[in-house]
Amino acid sequence: MCSKPLTLEHFLSIDPDTLAMPDSISFKHVTAGLRVHYGGDSLSQLAPEMRRLGCTRAVVVCGASVVRAGAVDLVRRAGLGDRLVGVFDGVRAHSPLAAVEAAAGAIRHAGADAVVALGGGSAIVTARAAAILLAEDGDIHQLCAQVRPGRPPMSPRLTRPKLPQFVVPTTPTTAYGKAGAAVLDPASGRRLTLFDPQTRAQALFMHPDLAMGAPPELVRSAALNTFVMAVQGLESLTREPLADAELMHALRLLLRRTGQLGTRDDSFAPRGELMLAALMCGRGTDHTTGALASVLGHAIGARLHLDNGLVNAVLLPHAMRFNAPATGRRLADLAELLRIDTSGDAVAPVVAAIEGFLKAMPIPQRLRDLGIDRDILPDVACDAEYDWFLHQNAQPIRGRDDLLGILLAAW
Repeated sequence: MCSKPLTLEHFLSIDPDTLAMPDSISFKHVTAGLRVHYGGDSLSQLAPEMRRLGCTRAVVVCGASVVRAGAVDLVRRAGLGDRLVGVFDGVRAHSPLAAVEAAAGAIRHAGADAVVALGGGSAIVTARAAAILLAEDGDIHQLCAQVRPGRPPMSPRLTRPKLPQFVVPTTPTTAYGKAGAAVLDPASGRRLTLFDPQTRAQALFMHPDLAMGAPPELVRSAALNTFVMAVQGLESLTREPLADAELMHALRLLLRRTGQLGTRDDSFAPRGELMLAALMCGRGTDHTTGALASVLGHAIGARLHLDNGLVNAVLLPHAMRFNAPATGRRLADLAELLRIDTSGDAVAPVVAAIEGFLKAMPIPQRLRDLGIDRDILPDVACDAEYDWFLHQNAQPIRGRDDLLGILLAAW
């Protein structure tokens, strides 16, 4: 056990202990099916996976930079062949509604019976949301979750069959296996959340060339977003041992590998493990409640078009301090995972350790360092009240002033 300030080298050597289980526990754990192909031959399994589902016509959904990097050509050559009938390269950060609608139109025009999301989280979310709009053929404002401040969100059932989704990622994002899709509404500047289990990916393909093609800073930001979600998942009041196992190992990989990005040790080994960590984190957080850092990060990212990973990394320690009255026991578990001496209050040493890890990264440390004007924070707090996850936060939010207080602390 250690009580002195922790260095990056400490995190690289972490070997997490098994958390103690309660004497009596009852739970239900349902995991959606997902076939994962990892390595240099992974793309060769794309056509067989399509054939397994009777699919013969695929549209790739990606960003223009992915096309320029030759990723679509690789996917065509190594995987899809003549099954590729169209490419939509209009993906934009935060999946704005216009891009999602355009993607749905491209899929319809090509007569596709499958969708291949190629890229990072925005490509995956755009492909998923486009499949929903294509099938349901309705106003997104009626299809999305209805959120009112102070009340749990209500999500309509979307029952029409959706095109199968296949994911070929370039960055580590928890979006791989999720069923939700957050679309940026330009009219309100807020996120519209669609949820449909039918849009979970059927198969995932992690390829070295695609993983290494993404800039280190982009991969780092995605990894940090995954890190924040893993910490929040372990901080959650929802106790689920199988989810805990995925989240703990995801966190272990993130702590060990994120610091290697952009160094001489940067290779498919760390990037591939970061992708696996993102998959585990995404699956683990399917069984936990949402949390405050992500809520505020969503609001900032949507309004100011900033990267979620960087924003969430700034917000995480401040959100953890706010949540501490409700998460003491969960923070003790995090302390055990991190091998931190917590004889007494667990909050301060755990948050200090997490801050130490984040400060070792070449990223901004304050919201002001991201170019965020202090005067915009009240509007961000207002937007956050409409987030899907707000009502799930461990420590109850008494009102907008609580949200603004956290933002000001992080500014």
